[in-house]
Amino acid sequence: MTADIRLQVLESLSDVEPAQWDALAGRQPFLRHAFLTALHQTGCAASDTGWAPFYLALWRDGALAGAMPLYVKSHSRGEYVFDQLWADAFARHGLRYYPKLLCAVPFTPVTGPRLLAAAHEDRVRLANGAIELAARLKLSSLHVLFPAEEDLAALREAGYMVRQGVQFHWRNQGYAGFEGFLASLNHDKRKKLRQDRKRVAAAGVTFRWRRGADIDDDALRFFHGCYEETYRNHWSSPYLSLDFFRRVHHALPDAFVLIEAVRDGEPIASALNVTDGAVLYGRHWGARAFVPGLHFETCYVQGIEYCLANGIECFEGGAQGEHKMARGLLPVPTCSAHWIADARFADAIADFLDQEGAAVGEYRDELAAHTPFKNNDEA
Repeated sequence: MTADIRLQVLESLSDVEPAQWDALAGRQPFLRHAFLTALHQTGCAASDTGWAPFYLALWRDGALAGAMPLYVKSHSRGEYVFDQLWADAFARHGLRYYPKLLCAVPFTPVTGPRLLAAAHEDRVRLANGAIELAARLKLSSLHVLFPAEEDLAALREAGYMVRQGVQFHWRNQGYAGFEGFLASLNHDKRKKLRQDRKRVAAAGVTFRWRRGADIDDDALRFFHGCYEETYRNHWSSPYLSLDFFRRVHHALPDAFVLIEAVRDGEPIASALNVTDGAVLYGRHWGARAFVPGLHFETCYVQGIEYCLANGIECFEGGAQGEHKMARGLLPVPTCSAHWIADARFADAIADFLDQEGAAVGEYRDELAAHTPFKNNDEA
């Protein structure tokens, strides 16, 4: 008997049972029904902010067999894969780049599943279905940001072009605690990291880690105030509201890890991390006081120390930033996938991606040659 397979566009996740969605989404908190729903219901990722949900659902015999988090975007903000030059090229030729179709977790540069399905053939169905949707809506293009490795084969099979990128991640190589990690660094990086930590400690700063029920509303409000201030200092507005963080913490309490910097008994800085138990994802931070070295200690070194103390295998430090290598985070490849409706621009962008990909590869090779870890002569 032939299965009844159909694709449906959803403008709200309320049309999907949370348990069905989460069974496809996997372990990452960013893809959970509660996380995405909080983004939409608080207005952080909604039509009014240029993120109109157009989720693609694949149903087999009435059961959800696949899904794709899609948005019609009127801008490129909050994506961390930069295509503004492409938009400028369209404009110079009198063509409209926006709106475009985007598959991503809003404001989240984290690699993970984007074609949410167990079978390769269903991932291909989703990839092709998204192209058909973009064409039907007469959109300029379709972009899949930070897809997992198992998605790439389906995306390539469907004709998407792949773009290369770089992030910086730390991995636990079986270190015997934090001192074991420090001992693995070369002399200069180890010395500098110790000096930076001493400078922060000499300023009277200590740290506390908070997770689950230990994160109360006062802690969330303080963190969000710091987060807002970081954006204000860069003449910008924050993407995420306090209501969003409250909703996610209520629905997924163990997903948040707050690292607070404390002086004289009061917090002066806060970094929000998200975890799925195997990976710690560094996400947002802010400070109410300036202390030399406080940013690096709060956002990166404390994150590594937390991973070592809690058996977490990997710390992803967020988008960009080769300065993170000095703290033991190493370059890893990331990617995105793209479909362009206009064949002329598709050919030009394909040529650009070939050249850019070669340059990114050379950049990764150059970074790898400057590892912060001991070489064989120092071992």
